[in-house]
Amino acid sequence: MQGRLTLVGTPIGNLSDFSPRALEALRECDLIAAEDTRVTLRLLNHFGIKKPLISYFEHNKREKGEQLCARMEAGEHIVLVSDAGMPAISDPGEDLVRLCREKGIPVGCVPGPSAVITALALSGMPAGRFTFEGFLSVSKRSRREHLQAIRHEPRTMIFYEAPHKLPYTLADLLDTLGDRPLALCRELTKLHEEVITTTLSQAVERFREEAPRGEFVLIVGGAPVQEAAPATLEDAVAMAQDYIEEGLSVSEAAKRAAAETKIKKSEIYRLLVED
Repeated sequence: MQGRLTLVGTPIGNLSDFSPRALEALRECDLIAAEDTRVTLRLLNHFGIKKPLISYFEHNKREKGEQLCARMEAGEHIVLVSDAGMPAISDPGEDLVRLCREKGIPVGCVPGPSAVITALALSGMPAGRFTFEGFLSVSKRSRREHLQAIRHEPRTMIFYEAPHKLPYTLADLLDTLGDRPLALCRELTKLHEEVITTTLSQAVERFREEAPRGEFVLIVGGAPVQEAAPATLEDAVAMAQDYIEEGLSVSEAAKRAAAETKIKKSEIYRLLVED
C-alpha cells in the first residue's frame, strides 16, 4: 500500500474552527508529525483522539524528514501539523513537502485557518496583490538586506512578529520604508482579538510606552506607485509607427496612439505623413 503525507491546518486560536475533514484525517492516519507535540497533544485531547506523535521542527527536520519519508515509503499515512495554522507556511513543513515531492510520495492537504489571510481580510488594506514576508531575521545583516530588498515593493506586505520584538521591528520598518499605513492584528480568533489601524510612525510611538501582548501579524502598505511621466509627441509618433508596422493604416495608427497618449490625432498624423 502506498503511504502518503497529509498537511492539516489547525486552529490559530479558536478550536471551533477545526473542520470535520481535519478531524477525520487525524483519526485515520498512522502517525502525526507535529512542530510541538505538547501543543498538538492538547488539541488531540480536546477532540478525544489518540494517535502516535513525533516531533518535527526546525532543528531536527533533516534527520526526521528522512525518517518520516522512509515510513511513508513503507506504506504509512502521516499527518503533518504546525503549532497553529497551515503547515509549510513560514514553517519547517515546507522542507518535508519538498522531500516527499522529490521521492514521489503523494502529498495531500486539508486546508484550515491561516493567520496571513485572516489578518489581511480584517485589515482593510489593499488585498488584490500582496506579499508574505514572514518573520524578519534576528541577524542584523540579513534583516537589513531583507528590508532594503522591499523598500520599493508596491504590494501590501505581511509580516509575523513576536511581542517582545515588535517595537524593534516597527522602528526598523519605519527607518527603512518611511511612514506607511499599518494594521496590527493580534490574538486572531481568540477572546482578545484586536486589529489596530494606524501608521508605522504612530505605532512606534505607541509601543514605546505600551508593552505589546500576544502574537502579531503586521499588514504594511506598499510603496506609493510613481506616476509615469506624460507621453510626449515623439512617444506618440513612435507608438503609431509600431502600429503601422503591425499593418494598420496611418490614420488608424494615429487614432490609436492618440487614445493611449491623450495627444491630438492631428498632430501625430501630421508628423507621420511628413516622415
